[in-house]
Amino acid sequence: MVSLKRMVCLVVAMLAMSAVARAEDDFPFGTEMTMEALPQPGSKRIPNIEIGDNGEVVLELWCKGGRGQFSVAGNTVIFVPGPIQDRSCPPGRAQADDDLVAALSSVETWKRQGEVLTLIGPKPLRFRVTGN
Repeated sequence: MVSLKRMVCLVVAMLAMSAVARAEDDFPFGTEMTMEALPQPGSKRIPNIEIGDNGEVVLELWCKGGRGQFSVAGNTVIFVPGPIQDRSCPPGRAQADDDLVAALSSVETWKRQGEVLTLIGPKPLRFRVTGN
């Protein structure tokens, strides 16, 4: 027969594992993430977002950069772009940046699986936690 002490330890371990799994599936506030995309021709840059603890966002796109804000309620997400710096970008990269900001602005829901955040809208966007 299983002892009470062993049963309590098992329950505590299961609760701890459940809390860790839940934390890995929460919206990644306080995280820097890189988009799963290829660089634009003639560049090595790939867009990344730094999401602050309160949803504030620093964007580094293929050429442009800027700020924005995520608002999250359950699995619903809204992205509101702030000022975007032009940085004298070549036309192709400037258009790709504008398209990415528009795609971010049209996301409706999100899901996270471990280190991957998928922002779901007309064009799904995948970001991976940036490792140091």
